[in-house]
Amino acid sequence: MLVHQILKSKSDDGVVTIGPDIPVSAAAELMSSRRIGAVIVSEDGKVPLGILSERDIVRELGRRGPGCLTDRIDAMMTKDLVICVRDEAATDVLTKMTEGRFRHMPVVEGGEMVGLISIGDVVKARLSELSMEKEALQGMIMGH
Repeated sequence: MLVHQILKSKSDDGVVTIGPDIPVSAAAELMSSRRIGAVIVSEDGKVPLGILSERDIVRELGRRGPGCLTDRIDAMMTKDLVICVRDEAATDVLTKMTEGRFRHMPVVEGGEMVGLISIGDVVKARLSELSMEKEALQGMIMGH
């Protein structure tokens, strides 16, 4: 399965972005209200500058306490984004996520974001693929 197939199966709410100069507390509120685990940091909503995840916030809270919530997002975000493209295989994306120990990956084409996929999206797609393969094999065994 390819990334563009996963994007098609997702509800098209778009990618949630936030500006780099916003306080971390606003990002936490946004993630909580939207029930998402990460936001893409972007000035224009198209070009990703970084990503801020729940883990990033919790790590800093544990290290420095609640004072970190007034920091600007660009001080806490992950700047070295690992991205994928629409025609990339889901298994390759899953490998990158597993090796990098992160759960969200922007889909970028021509320098602009076209989507965001999570490890949950990739696992769901892979399970669907395996289920179809299982049914096909059962059909072949049963002679259908």
